[in-house]
Amino acid sequence: MADLVYPPVIALAKTMFRLLNMRITVEGAEHVPTTGGAVIACNHVSYLDFIFCGLGANPSKRLVRFMAKESIFRHRVGGPLMRGMRHIPVDREAGMASYKAALNNLKDGEVVGVFPEATISQSFTVKELKSGAARLAAATGTPLVPMVLWGTQRFWTKGHPKDLTQRGIPITIIAGEPLHPTRRDNADAVTAELRTRMTAMLDRAQREYPDRPEGVFWQPAHLGGTAPTPESLLAAD
Repeated sequence: MADLVYPPVIALAKTMFRLLNMRITVEGAEHVPTTGGAVIACNHVSYLDFIFCGLGANPSKRLVRFMAKESIFRHRVGGPLMRGMRHIPVDREAGMASYKAALNNLKDGEVVGVFPEATISQSFTVKELKSGAARLAAATGTPLVPMVLWGTQRFWTKGHPKDLTQRGIPITIIAGEPLHPTRRDNADAVTAELRTRMTAMLDRAQREYPDRPEGVFWQPAHLGGTAPTPESLLAAD
């Protein structure tokens, strides 16, 4: 099936990047395979993350089919775009249907994007991960590519108003060496290793980020920001 919607959306996004003079750094893009199925597991700090996670696969000329909550597909503007780009709706009351759809995409040689934290991390650290990404990769024999984003939270994140007009914001995208889980592997153990790798990658992205002010909402507490700590969020839950 021809992709009639996805390429124009990518072109529009790249135009937006240029107009806003975004300083985008993509590292490790060679870890996204140029052919065949793959699962990309990405951290989640912003409502815009699917755009930049997809950009991380762009050097390999891959279009990522993201698993996203079903309500987005009912939005009068977002819905037609999501369906046109053949993303995968996730209904938390009937999750098996979306899991099977992702399996079929992978078996057809597609790249499936997953945010295994399930929701935005308000602490801007890597939360506990769901095991779905590991199970998908193991069931289909496809590589599991860890990816992290940093800087996207400055535009629009949970609990803060969006500001899509900022210029010159640095954005870091890092893809790591793939894991290759099999059906014999324990999904929880693979997920733990995935989280370890994503945490190390995010720590480096934060440490090497060109803007590191203290006292701002978009910095994690351990770097002097005002974001809530993981412990305080757990206590609130």
